Amino acid sequence: MTLAGTLRGRLFALLAVLGAVTALAVGGATYISVRAEADALFDYQLRQTALSLRDQGRVASDEAAALADPSFDYVVQIWSLQGLALYSSRPQGLTEPLPARAVLGFSILRLGGQDWRVFGAATPLRVVQVAQPLAVRQRLAALAALRSVVPVAVAMPLVAAALWWLLGVSLAPLARVTQAARARGANALDALPTDGLPGEVAPLVDAFNGLLARLATAFDVQRSFVADAAHELRTPLTALKLQLGLLRDSAPGEQQDAAIARLRGGIDRAVHLVEQLLALARAEPGAAVATQPLDLGELARLAVGDVQPLADKAGVALHLTAPDPLPLTGDPQALRGALRNLIDNAVKYGARTVQVSALRGSQGAPLLRVDDDGPGIPPEARERVFDRFQRGEHAAVEGSGLGLAIVRAAARQQGARVGLADSPLGGLRVEMDWTAQT
Repeated sequence: MTLAGTLRGRLFALLAVLGAVTALAVGGATYISVRAEADALFDYQLRQTALSLRDQGRVASDEAAALADPSFDYVVQIWSLQGLALYSSRPQGLTEPLPARAVLGFSILRLGGQDWRVFGAATPLRVVQVAQPLAVRQRLAALAALRSVVPVAVAMPLVAAALWWLLGVSLAPLARVTQAARARGANALDALPTDGLPGEVAPLVDAFNGLLARLATAFDVQRSFVADAAHELRTPLTALKLQLGLLRDSAPGEQQDAAIARLRGGIDRAVHLVEQLLALARAEPGAAVATQPLDLGELARLAVGDVQPLADKAGVALHLTAPDPLPLTGDPQALRGALRNLIDNAVKYGARTVQVSALRGSQGAPLLRVDDDGPGIPPEARERVFDRFQRGEHAAVEGSGLGLAIVRAAARQQGARVGLADSPLGGLRVEMDWTAQT
């Protein structure tokens, strides 16, 4: 069963229940109202009949014949003020006359085993009573009320059929969207059609189309990442293969030791490249983020400690400024790796002094800053260095070209911005700013 079909059935069932309840309420109210009006009409007829006979001097023969008709439901009796019966009609089934002591106006009497509705009227010369069985009145009133309800009963299935058709027409755009989604292949991430969708459903389809667009972007990024990674891994793996061949062919002694050293260096570079690729993959949009409370100052100390051996070997002075705790929520592994890449780049690219600062920015948000006195990056090239495998103008420096790409991806994932500027030390300043989170 399709989504539209299920929704159509549910809506129809709910509306049908609502329509049935409404029809029953309207029918019941109409039935009661018509019965009340019929009772009032029968009372009016009783009263008019009694008043018309009250004003006559005598009952004409033709009127007497009509009143004596056994099928006539009314009983008419007329007395003189002395109690003498002047006229009496008695339909079939009535074995006793109306009482001579009349109650003026409307009353209920029990005669012949059934209840009668009686109206009595008096003049200075006579008393007139007109009676009608309540059972007859109720039957006629019920028939009139039922006839008034019949149109509602007849209209209900017609309304139900029209409602089913209208629901189908209204949900046709949703059925088209469902069909379009089912017809898609695994790699088809184009937007679903939204033409003619109801206002209540269009936001859902728009949100789904937004999800498809984000998935398409993520897949494009992943495909590009895989292609770049395969290209970059091909070179070190080929070099490892050549170095392994040289090691195999080298003579024991210094030549073999040199070949082993070159092979070890190639393996280290390949391992570093793989680690950088994994770090970049973890920082890409859509990757799982393990956020937790952390202290940015403590994180900076750990990152400086990671790079300290490399700095000591290169003769680079590392300085850390983190005077106050800076509470933050984020992924400590991603942030520590990003800061380690920034310090590592400064050390590798010719800086002699690197200043790492964890402080609060102008709006009180956490700010991470790395200054160096190295050669820096020209302003026109600063945006380009964030691209993957971009080595800049210092291609002779050993590296993967992924450091700043990892920094920007990790910063975006953690809700921070990365900016490059001139450093007061004479080199490059890199800032990770969390102002957008405050």
